[in-house]
Amino acid sequence: MNSKTRLFSLLVIVTIFLSACNLPSRVNQAEQLSQTAVAQTVEALLSATPVGGGSATPSFTPASSFQTITPIPQPVFTNTPIATATANCNVAQFVTDVTVPDGTIMTTGQAFTKKWRIKNIGQCAWNGFTLVFDSGEAMGGPATKPIAVLNPGQEVDLEVALTAPAAVGNYRGYWRITTNSNVLVPIVNGYQGKSFYVDIKVQNAATATNTLPPAIAQVILTGLTGEDGFVSSDGSVNSNPNAGDTDTNATTEAFVSFDTSVIPAGATITKVTVDFGGGYDTLGNPWSIADGCLRAYVQNYGTLDAGDFFPGDPTSAVIRWCSSAELSTVFEEAGMKSVVQSVVGSSRLQLRLQFRTPTTNSNGIADMVRLGTVKLIVTYQ
Repeated sequence: MNSKTRLFSLLVIVTIFLSACNLPSRVNQAEQLSQTAVAQTVEALLSATPVGGGSATPSFTPASSFQTITPIPQPVFTNTPIATATANCNVAQFVTDVTVPDGTIMTTGQAFTKKWRIKNIGQCAWNGFTLVFDSGEAMGGPATKPIAVLNPGQEVDLEVALTAPAAVGNYRGYWRITTNSNVLVPIVNGYQGKSFYVDIKVQNAATATNTLPPAIAQVILTGLTGEDGFVSSDGSVNSNPNAGDTDTNATTEAFVSFDTSVIPAGATITKVTVDFGGGYDTLGNPWSIADGCLRAYVQNYGTLDAGDFFPGDPTSAVIRWCSSAELSTVFEEAGMKSVVQSVVGSSRLQLRLQFRTPTTNSNGIADMVRLGTVKLIVTYQ
């Protein structure tokens, strides 16, 4: 029994010893416990089920301490060019008041001529344009007045004959320009960019102290029918002012006379507008004669007779017209202004109109310009 007891005891000791060799150390146990806790925490977070059960997929809400960052929009750069002014076809510019400055004092019922200088600063020619009364005090002026053809860059003096109102007071009348299709033309430097005006103060004659100089005026000189006519190369004289050739191939020269005694002595001529087209007509084709241009020359012929015919090739023409359209055009003529100035103080201005040599085309057909009412519109001061 003792031997068996000792053997059993020995086996127990050996078993205990072997078991001791396989037990983890205290450090290892702590490390394993820590790793196990971390794993269990992660597993719990991944498999956590909301209170109340269910199998909904978990969602993660960012911590409130994080803020959403909104990106700042970046500027967008394009190749859009800088805006430039749009070219305009019909544009006018007010240049100056030629006569009657603003605030001019007038007497009641005083007649005067208002003149504005206007420039065509558009890209289109003015053809058939009109000066029109717009608003305010008309002062007896016309409702409309045609404007001569004006090319881009050119200036024109627009004028109207007016009369100061009969009552004392301050008066202003506005005027505008319309195209041939009745479209209003903008006015650069004009009133509100659209008009120009005449502005006067009317006083009684006894109190007026700064009146418009009475010398500023306008007269219309018309051909004197008793002194007008034509002379032919064959010596015939006729009372009609015709220029060209006859059906017998005789050259004709027209003569027109104007009474200039209505212009005061010492007057200064500021403008002459020529209107040779009123009521004229043509026979055949006078523009086929010589170089096709009708010209006007100064000739003080007195009483018309056969001796007034000029047989040579003339020089120093004052005006010329090379088509029916030109003859129909009313225009300001600087050369005629000098001519009228030269006869101020005398009673007559006389002109000869003819085609230059050769003054017949020898076709056996009458080719003539037959002038109607010839006018010189003279402004002076």
